[in-house]
Amino acid sequence: MKYITLLGATGSIGSSVLDIILRHPQQYSAYALTANTNAEHMANLCRQFRPKYAVMADTGSAEKLKTLLGYESTWVLSGEDALSEVSCSADVDIVVAAIVGAAGLMPTLSAVRSGKRILLANKEALVMAGALFMDEVYTHSAELLPVDSEHNAMFQCMPANYTVGSRPEGVTQILLTGSGGPFREIPLSDFDQVTPEQAKTHPNWNMGPKISVDSATMMNKGLELIEACRLFDIDDSDVNIVLHKQSIIHSLVAYNDGSVLAQMGNPDMRTPIANALAWPDRIESGVEPLDLIRVSQLNFELADEDRFPCLRLAREAYRQGGTSTAILNAANEVAVENFLAERIKFTEIPVLIEKTLENIDSCVADDLEIIIDADRKARFYVESQLNA
Repeated sequence: MKYITLLGATGSIGSSVLDIILRHPQQYSAYALTANTNAEHMANLCRQFRPKYAVMADTGSAEKLKTLLGYESTWVLSGEDALSEVSCSADVDIVVAAIVGAAGLMPTLSAVRSGKRILLANKEALVMAGALFMDEVYTHSAELLPVDSEHNAMFQCMPANYTVGSRPEGVTQILLTGSGGPFREIPLSDFDQVTPEQAKTHPNWNMGPKISVDSATMMNKGLELIEACRLFDIDDSDVNIVLHKQSIIHSLVAYNDGSVLAQMGNPDMRTPIANALAWPDRIESGVEPLDLIRVSQLNFELADEDRFPCLRLAREAYRQGGTSTAILNAANEVAVENFLAERIKFTEIPVLIEKTLENIDSCVADDLEIIIDADRKARFYVESQLNA
């Protein structure tokens, strides 16, 4: 039996993880489930999965959960320290890092420092603190496996016995695929009128609001480019972003002998989650087998960085190095939050990010406090621009 701490149990990734746990009750059990503030949803999960611990973001949500559970056997905790505590417990075998945004960084680092198997679905850990994070993985002999569908696809296409974090021998290029989101074909002149509801409606994937907006701006591909460089120790010039609207090929890896390996499958997050949970074995995930005859056609085109300026900003931030990627991530989070609240237009998201990168100085990202300070300054700057 493998015991799992699931950071972000009420999100879309969390739901997929829990579905696989239900399919394999003799192999996996929930040790701890964590959520933001949705006490009602968490109460239902606690009754179904009987975790030892449930962790909420704040004391108010925790108290509400305690009331809903009554005298259930799950211990209810709250706050960042509790997230770290359930991530590094000696009783835990696997930590699934699925908290969206910067909030997932500290508990994921706690899991790394405890030498756990970490299933990484939180892009921000590598975007904000990539070099420092990977150094911690090496130092503490943690086992890092990517859960993002694209990076898991890359991992599956890597050479035999490949270890995440090392430069893959013989690999010349990675082709990072993306659907292009809901606005891949609409005229640029219509972008000013895009609503949050439109941006949250992804054509192929069922995701949370923030990730869906990132897909619409294609910032998610920019963050994934940074993540790929960190995970596989490659240069950003060796990563091409390719639009593939069917979302059947999840990424490709090119080799020096002319071979190009692709990982294919229906767009369902249970596939990469099952792969990472059971690796190097494979388990049934509940995903419908891919029917290539029904798909019939696969299309590809290079992503247009003029149409999606967030791609350019992410690549520039990675090349600048230091805390630039933390600044990029923070500015994007605040801008997306304000777009979802209908305070800014869709087209203002990249404008705010670019202004922030131009006005917040980047510095060497060799200390977590420095990274957190850069994150804080970027958030403050964006808010100040909005309130000006």
